Amino acid sequence: MPTVNIQLFEGRTLEQKRKLAEKLTGAVIEVLNVPSEAVRVTITEMSRENLAVGGVLNIDKGKKEGA
Repeated sequence: MPTVNIQLFEGRTLEQKRKLAEKLTGAVIEVLNVPSEAVRVTITEMSRENLAVGGVLNIDKGKKEGA
């Protein structure tokens, strides 16, 4: 049972998530030769304040120091 885990920032539409799940499932079916019923896709949404790159929260990206 292949499981694909995707982490995204909040704000994607339901239709975008549907399309993503469909495309990911199709890729797994094609590459691993498994039935669609065997594929699981988990989409985890997070706010921008919950990711830091290089020690800077993503929500603070682009802010000037001291601002």
